Amino acid sequence: MKSIDHFLNELNKYIELYDKTDSSISESSIGWHIEHSLKVINQIISVLEKSKPDEYKWRFNFWRTVVLTSGKIPRGRGKAPKTVLPNGIISRAILIQSLNNANLNLVKLDNLDQNAFFLHPYFGLLNLKTTRSFLSIHTNHHLKIIKDIANHSLSISKTQN
Repeated sequence: MKSIDHFLNELNKYIELYDKTDSSISESSIGWHIEHSLKVINQIISVLEKSKPDEYKWRFNFWRTVVLTSGKIPRGRGKAPKTVLPNGIISRAILIQSLNNANLNLVKLDNLDQNAFFLHPYFGLLNLKTTRSFLSIHTNHHLKIIKDIANHSLSISKTQN
């Protein structure tokens, strides 16, 4: 799996298409998927920073194992907590600011304890290593949706010309 940095660079390429939608792929716009992905990264890193590594306890979780092993999140299966749902207007400026924050926050991961953790609603406690994997998988999941919307939008505009 590629690094979170790689996926952030990919997200950056789609900011200009932030207002594109395609309800046959997703009810949400490209900008919504970018902002959601960045909110997840920024909020998870904030939780990791505040966690108490000595309180981390590994427990087996079937779905965590499936997703982390396969590197894929099935579409339309999960429901994100309200705290990571974009709210209000999404603009280029907001997306650029969120992307800059995510890039700054990623640097913080290098200084965290290996047992810094956060509680995922489906996968349970994730320590630093599994969080890095999850963030890559989650961001890539939304990037695939973004690419599908962009490609479908491009193919429609070509057929209309």
